[in-house]
Amino acid sequence: MPIVNRISEMADDVAVWRRHLHMHPELLFEVHQTAAFVADKLREFGCDEVVTAIGRTGVVGLIRGRLPGDRTIGLRADMDALPIEEDSSASHQSQVKGLMHACGHDGHTSMLLGAARYLAETRNFAGSVAVIFQPAEENGGAGAKAMVDDGMLDRFGIDEVYGMHNMPGVPLGGFAIRAGAMLASSTRVEIEVEGLGGHAAKPHLCVDPIVVAAQIVTALQTVVSRSVHPLDGSVLSITQIRAGTAFNIIPQTAYLGGTLRTLKNATRELACERIREVAEGVATAHRCKATVTLTTGYPLTENDPDKTRLATRVASEIVGSANVDTTMVPSMGAEDFSFMLLERPGAFIFVGNGDTPGLHHPRYDFNDAALPIGMSYWARLVETALPA
Repeated sequence: MPIVNRISEMADDVAVWRRHLHMHPELLFEVHQTAAFVADKLREFGCDEVVTAIGRTGVVGLIRGRLPGDRTIGLRADMDALPIEEDSSASHQSQVKGLMHACGHDGHTSMLLGAARYLAETRNFAGSVAVIFQPAEENGGAGAKAMVDDGMLDRFGIDEVYGMHNMPGVPLGGFAIRAGAMLASSTRVEIEVEGLGGHAAKPHLCVDPIVVAAQIVTALQTVVSRSVHPLDGSVLSITQIRAGTAFNIIPQTAYLGGTLRTLKNATRELACERIREVAEGVATAHRCKATVTLTTGYPLTENDPDKTRLATRVASEIVGSANVDTTMVPSMGAEDFSFMLLERPGAFIFVGNGDTPGLHHPRYDFNDAALPIGMSYWARLVETALPA
């Protein structure tokens, strides 16, 4: 496995950074300690510019190559953690109760820091690279959008952008990528069913919203199975039901919450229309009122074909073409790197985390053995895209 030699030498240092970040997780935009750690490291490495507070708490470091060039590429890592209590006996387990890096953003941040250190030392490229450390990827925070809205892409003259995420189940020493739709769009689904509350012993004098909400949940299962084309990836999951305050009271309202994921924008539009029709129709049939709120979350993550070919070539040089899966099935997860890809061409890739607990699991941990693989990918991507 041709890991870059200098990167192999610094792998232990990067693992120390990763474990430090794992022990000190922060949520959404409140990544103040993490952002300060990142900015201090970038200054220590000798980046030409280090700018903080982009998109509230994002950090960008600019590194100029040893030869002039008119192109700048962006490399992005996310910094935030999740509100999950860690179930681990590791020496570097989270020191913050109720929070943990259960998605590997500590690894993403550390890999990009390691790559930044290497690129600042060698500068074996023509042009510039912007290393982007983003807050608030999780929980619908849309930190990528906040950084884009803050003018980051124009400010640093970024022409194309690349992202990377670890993936349990992809073998250690492997990558997975595909052109086109890589991850789904997300839409938040909320339905409030209003009936007529009253005494549970007198249901005939009430209009029970719980019964109607239950029928709406069942009816919504036909949206994907009977309205969406069978070959169009789509998922509709109702994940919340809230109603009632006491065992002997029929409540006035019932609440349903869930998520819609689609791999085509047209599919999203169709599914949203059917969700409204089904919920309102079932409610009306039972003398209730359904108020449907559909909130667009993260857009579809679509890889540019040319940039995907570049990313695939670089990954193949690092781990061998047999270890780069270019026919992976798109993930129904959502990723706010999509906001950057809406503005600039680029590609998003998965790096293998091996046979570990899955993302968002309380026993998940980033595999430190993946650090030099990801760092080598970042380094070679820059040197290949911006040849000196």
